[in-house]
Amino acid sequence: MEDRASPLIVSSPRVPPPAQLLKVFPVLPARDVSEAVRFYVERLGFELAFQDAPERPLYAGVRRGGVVLHLQFQFEKDFQAGTAGQCMLRLLVEDPDALFEEYRDKGVFNEWTQLVDTAWGTREFGFLDLNRNGLTFLRDL
Repeated sequence: MEDRASPLIVSSPRVPPPAQLLKVFPVLPARDVSEAVRFYVERLGFELAFQDAPERPLYAGVRRGGVVLHLQFQFEKDFQAGTAGQCMLRLLVEDPDALFEEYRDKGVFNEWTQLVDTAWGTREFGFLDLNRNGLTFLRDL
């Protein structure tokens, strides 16, 4: 009778479930945070959520519906060097047509802003904010 070794049973260490990601709060660079807040509140229909100082804030947040954007002061030299003002956001919305109409007379569109159905299956429009951050509003077709 052969003496066979029993098969080796290797127990793998228990792997904890991955940590869940809950939300993202994009931080957009701004030359003047007060001016950026005014742009988002007066032209884009956001409301002020918070700011770090009542006058000349360096950091603030604005909210519209379930979207919260943070605005952070950056020096002009950072914009000139191309290290600020390069953020691009894609915001999922219920009705891009209605939002396009809301923004039409607010002076926020760029010369290339159009409401389009894309080849990748979205209806969307976009423009740059006053600090050249890209904002695209979309829904799936």
